[in-house]
Amino acid sequence: MALDRLDALENRIKDLVKLVQELKKKNAAVDAELTVMRQRLAEKDDANRRWEEERVDIKSRIEKVLGDIELLECFEERKEVALDEDH
Repeated sequence: MALDRLDALENRIKDLVKLVQELKKKNAAVDAELTVMRQRLAEKDDANRRWEEERVDIKSRIEKVLGDIELLECFEERKEVALDEDH
């Protein structure tokens, strides 16, 4: 009877060792995947930062061009008013 219990305990320990080994392998795989995902996230963050900087730059440039156009329109309106006053 004691040997049967010892055999059962030995089998349970073997099963637990196998389970621990499997869990370690899965944990290593998850760690590797996490590292890859963190790297991808960092790359995406960098890309998003560059896009945001570019967007801000383009917005600023468009606002400047629109301001220049507005100045031209004001200048043209003054010119037309001056021409009308001359006649």
